[in-house]
Amino acid sequence: MTKILLIATLAMISLLYIFLGFMLVIGWRWIMKRAVKQAGKIIMTDSYQENLIELIPGFKHMGIQNALENNLRAETGDVLHRPFGSSKKWPHFEEITFIPAQTSPFPIDGDEDVDVKVTIGPKAKKPMKIKIPLMISGMAYGIALSEQVKIALATAAKNTGTAINSGEGGILPEELESAGKYILQFSKTEWGKEEKTIKRADMIELKLGQGATLGMGSNISPENLTGRAREVMGLKENETAHIMEHFFEKQTLKDLKELVDELRKMSGGVPIGAKIGAGGKIEDDIDHLIEIGVDFIAVDGGQGASVGAPPLLADDFGIPTLHAITRASNHLEKRKKKGDISLIVSGGLFTPGHFLKVLALGADAVYLGSVMLFTVSHKQTLNALPFEPPTQAVWNQGEFKDVFKTEDGAKSAEKFLTASTEEIKMALRAMGKKSLKELSKKDLVAYDELTAKMIGIPFSFEPWEDQSKKV
Repeated sequence: MTKILLIATLAMISLLYIFLGFMLVIGWRWIMKRAVKQAGKIIMTDSYQENLIELIPGFKHMGIQNALENNLRAETGDVLHRPFGSSKKWPHFEEITFIPAQTSPFPIDGDEDVDVKVTIGPKAKKPMKIKIPLMISGMAYGIALSEQVKIALATAAKNTGTAINSGEGGILPEELESAGKYILQFSKTEWGKEEKTIKRADMIELKLGQGATLGMGSNISPENLTGRAREVMGLKENETAHIMEHFFEKQTLKDLKELVDELRKMSGGVPIGAKIGAGGKIEDDIDHLIEIGVDFIAVDGGQGASVGAPPLLADDFGIPTLHAITRASNHLEKRKKKGDISLIVSGGLFTPGHFLKVLALGADAVYLGSVMLFTVSHKQTLNALPFEPPTQAVWNQGEFKDVFKTEDGAKSAEKFLTASTEEIKMALRAMGKKSLKELSKKDLVAYDELTAKMIGIPFSFEPWEDQSKKV
């Protein structure tokens, strides 16, 4: 009897679902028409001040991002900290293309190797030699990235024969063990300055500024800096982490020169350089860095990002990376320092085409930041999506950092660096070149006349021979 009742109940439920489905099939037009009619009536009859369509001109006038960010300001009353830098449209590298070799010279055979090795700080006692021109930029452990992600990136850098920058966070022992070539970012902090770390470094970078925050520091509360990172940074319980604006009180260029000399001595002669955000007086900044005796200069363009960059600094300071590389390279040439002082460039560089164009315009190597976060996390971003942003998989304070698989991240980042390098080699072969050293801005044209004039390369609409004589 119970079995019969159960079967009857299931049959009734099935019939009910079939009936509802049938009604939905035949009635969906009526339902939609009703909903559209009701919504349309409200939109077409409410006064503008009460109407939802007010959002359309409102967002057009202010911009959706500006409106949402202003609401966040209104909620907290505090400085906004926007990851991934500026979202404004800066002049970039899209209008520039390479000149192929097809008739004479001819392209290089695909099975021939292409030399893309790079030496940073050639005049230093111990220059840093890397196998590819792509390096992983300074992204801080604790302040930004989780332990798992830092180790994954260090492993990928070692496996591809390149270098990773420590960033201004704590120096993670496992990262040092996993890394091959290691760049110590000597920052305006109390941590990361142990003598053994300085002696371990293959290169040391004074962080004077960056593209998204320029030379400004920050204070990170205990609530926003938790876990093992605090121990690694030597912070006490409830102590705020301070990143300062200066290395010294009443800082002078003489102080910085003495610091460069001291680091060079302590490290045994590895390249000592400085990182700056590209600004309107970039030539003056370069002159000052030459004065303090650097072996390399890292320039971060206006598109550079940071985990906590205030929108005002990211959007309304600095100059585009395209302008920065052109001016910096030209000025080093003018000062007869090209080839003696290495030039590293970063900021808004996401594709092998971007990387190679920067190298053609005079950079010796490229720093990669944001693009590495998306590639190291790869499919692991699905841990966070669709209800949290993908960066929750990589941040030290991210909700999904503990499920991040370091080995998978290392493989993904390594594959991206390898694929990018192979594309660069293919592009060099297409230009008839066997070495990165043969590349220069003579291999470029621009299909935008202003860009061509600004950089000093031919405009693609006019005959190359006539244009090349002008530039």
